[in-house]
Amino acid sequence: MKLQELRDLTIEELEAKVISLRKELFDLRIKKATYKLDNTSEISKKRRIIAQIKTVVKQKHLQLAK
Repeated sequence: MKLQELRDLTIEELEAKVISLRKELFDLRIKKATYKLDNTSEISKKRRIIAQIKTVVKQKHLQLAK
C-alpha cells in the first residue's frame, strides 16, 4: 500500500487496518513456528506496513492538536 493512500484514510480506518495486520502477522508467526511459512520476508513486510500506518496516525493526531 502506498503512503499517499494511507494518508487519505481516516484515523479510524487506519487503526482498523493495524488490527487486521496484527492478526495477519500473528498468523504468519504461527506458520513460521510450525515450518509452514514459505516466504519469511512477509513478516518483515507486515511489520514495516504497521510501522508506516502508526506513523501516519501519529502525524494526523499532531495535526488535529494544532
